[in-house]
Amino acid sequence: MLVFFKQNLAFLSVPKTGSTAYELALRPRADVIFTKRVKHMTIGKYHAKMAPFLKETYGLTPERMAVVRDPIDHARSWYKYRSPHRMAPSNPACHGGISFDDFLLDAISDTPSKPAGIGSQASFLSLGVGDVPVHHLFAYEHQDLLQAFLLERFGRPIVPQQKNVSPDVDAPVSPEVAEKFRAARPADFALYDRVMQAGGVLREFQGP
Repeated sequence: MLVFFKQNLAFLSVPKTGSTAYELALRPRADVIFTKRVKHMTIGKYHAKMAPFLKETYGLTPERMAVVRDPIDHARSWYKYRSPHRMAPSNPACHGGISFDDFLLDAISDTPSKPAGIGSQASFLSLGVGDVPVHHLFAYEHQDLLQAFLLERFGRPIVPQQKNVSPDVDAPVSPEVAEKFRAARPADFALYDRVMQAGGVLREFQGP
C-alpha cells in the first residue's frame, strides 16, 4: 500500500490485481510505503489503524483507491502463479499441476489446501455486507479509467512496470465448475458486478 500526501490518496494493494506494477511506478512519489507482510493491508486494518494515524499525525484523510478483478480471472491468476511452471513442485504453495477446475473446487471447499487459499476480494475491501469504504474502486479490465485517474491526480502518465507476471499456462474452466464457484462466492461476484455496472469504476462511498 502507498499513501500520497500531495494527492491526498491511499492506494490499497489487492493481491493479483496488478497493483504491484503500479506501485513500482508510483513508489518514488509516495510518502508512506508499506512492503512485505503489510503491503497487502486490508481495508479493515486501514480503516481501524492507518486512517486514524494519518488523521491524528498529519491531519490527512486520504481518498482510498483500489482495483478489483473478475473473481474467476483473479483465481486463474493465482492458479498460474502457483503452478509448477513457476514454483518447484516441492514448494508447499505449488498446486502440483492440477486442473484449474480442481483448483477452483479446492478453493471453495471447507478446508482449502495452501495453494488454493486465494482469499476473497470482497473480504479484503469490505467492512461489512455491502460496506466498501473505497472512494475509487476500479475494475482491472478498465485500465484506461485507472490510468486516466492517475494522470489527473499526478499530472503525468503513470506507466505500470511489469512485475509478478504469471506464467502462460492454459487454465480453462468448465461451465459447471464456474457456476459452483460463483455460487460459493456471492460477495466477490456481487462487488465485481457493481463495479462493472458502474462503468468500470465504483464511487458510491462518500464517507471520510
